[in-house]
Amino acid sequence: MAVYYIEQHLLSARVRTVIKDCDGKPVFLLVGSWGTRGDSISIYQLDGEVLASAKQTAFSYKSRFDLYDRYEKVGSLSRLFSVSRDFYFIKKLHWLATGDIKNQTYKIYHFNDKVMEMTKETSYRGDFYRIDVSKKANAPLCICIASVLDYWARRESKVDELITKKSVNLQLG
Repeated sequence: MAVYYIEQHLLSARVRTVIKDCDGKPVFLLVGSWGTRGDSISIYQLDGEVLASAKQTAFSYKSRFDLYDRYEKVGSLSRLFSVSRDFYFIKKLHWLATGDIKNQTYKIYHFNDKVMEMTKETSYRGDFYRIDVSKKANAPLCICIASVLDYWARRESKVDELITKKSVNLQLG
């Protein structure tokens, strides 16, 4: 089991983000941006080697992201449905991600085996996402997926804000 920490406000931000291990040592670098078709993020080793990436291939409510392990496409991530929990499927890898967008907690399974779990933690240094990965080799790909899920959560909350503001303005006007 490997544990990684990412500052909460930086996971899906448009800045370079350092990902640290449980001892606080930098392990990976997350670089990229979201928002338009073709945008991507990548996970790098500190020596500059690309380990994993996610590329946005469709831009709509049903956005889709292609996932790459180094330069080889290993799957596509898309949202299945959202009721009280969100469900996402990663084709080719046969992984299922479930999540609670409001609390921003996610788990990824391969059949009954847990691949990853993402939770929130607060310390004196700030708010962080804790990412527990069962196999260290899957860590870069799991961090890419976590970044996509965080992007979707932030995008949904912005859409909800816009809808609320618009309905308040209509009621006032």
